[in-house]
Amino acid sequence: MAEWLTALWRRIGAPPAIAVDAGIALVCYLATVAVPVKAAATAGWSLFALAAVASVPLVWRRRQPVLAAAVVGAGTVGLAVTGAQDFIPLPYGQLVATYTVAALCPPLWRALVMVATGVGVGVVVFSVLGVAPSIVATAVLPFVVAYAMGTGVLARRDRIAMLEERAGRLAEEREVAAVRERERIAREIHDIVAHSVSLMVVQAESGAVLATDRDKAQATFDAISATGREAVSQLDRALGVLRSDGATRHPLPGLADLPTLVDQARSAGLNADLTVRGTPRPVSADLAATVYRVVQEALTNAVKHADADRVSITVEWRRAELGVDVADDGHGPRTDSAAGGRGLVGMRERVRAFGGTLDTGPGERGGGFRVTARLPLHTGVEATGG
Repeated sequence: MAEWLTALWRRIGAPPAIAVDAGIALVCYLATVAVPVKAAATAGWSLFALAAVASVPLVWRRRQPVLAAAVVGAGTVGLAVTGAQDFIPLPYGQLVATYTVAALCPPLWRALVMVATGVGVGVVVFSVLGVAPSIVATAVLPFVVAYAMGTGVLARRDRIAMLEERAGRLAEEREVAAVRERERIAREIHDIVAHSVSLMVVQAESGAVLATDRDKAQATFDAISATGREAVSQLDRALGVLRSDGATRHPLPGLADLPTLVDQARSAGLNADLTVRGTPRPVSADLAATVYRVVQEALTNAVKHADADRVSITVEWRRAELGVDVADDGHGPRTDSAAGGRGLVGMRERVRAFGGTLDTGPGERGGGFRVTARLPLHTGVEATGG
């Protein structure tokens, strides 16, 4: 039976609030006028009029809770003062009004209404009914219960609102984190594809020219194969977070992989050299991967856009920062290259994420192109990628 009633309620929907409040007002009115026939006959119309004042305003209790409570309280006191009833039943309308004020109003209004209610109860108990003071506690108790129920509902509603706000904030944070992760993956894929494909294209072109020298051609095509395999492996790492099967993520490339990166550039025909200054220290895997990607993108620009012959890579360990400098003797990346533009933007975003700076532009003597990154070193960082 209960399940059937629940299904029926869901099907027809909850009634409007005004209808619910009108029903409550009607019930309170009927409960107030349900007095012995003798009292109803001798009271005349005053009973029904004051009962209406003590109940009908409940129809607007949600929109004007304080005003409704004041009018209902005046009607309730009027019923007692005028003697419209032989006995004073529970003030149902005033109890509902007290509950509503406690559930909907701010603390100041709640306090004022409760003080006014206490004064009204005291007037009725002492001056009208002439009962003993010990009865005051019994008379006040129903209002205390109504007030407690209202504040309980208010606390529950505030908690629900707080949880909804927190859930919304967490959803926004998850969305922001997802966007950042997509951007990170996009940068990873761009760096991997742009670098590896550029090297493979240059190597393939040189391999075709060296077709008459089988040994050199074979070495070139072996380099192409190795570059392709490394690209596939790095793509697998970058896309591992998108897999639903929980694929194992391989370590990110780091500082220890820079010599391999330089060897790949040499296999593409660049005269590349790597210099490390200072004493290496432990760094996080993400910071090491950022250094690797900066060098990788700079080498890609040198091979693909700058037509460079020589590239110099310097990694300098300083007291509070790690410096990375990549300089070539080409003409710099083409300004009309969308890929090159995305690569420079990606490098700057990576470095900025660690609080560092990235400068790009002509070399010291106005020739070639130089990429200089400065990444702050924070003490107490455990190395996983250096």
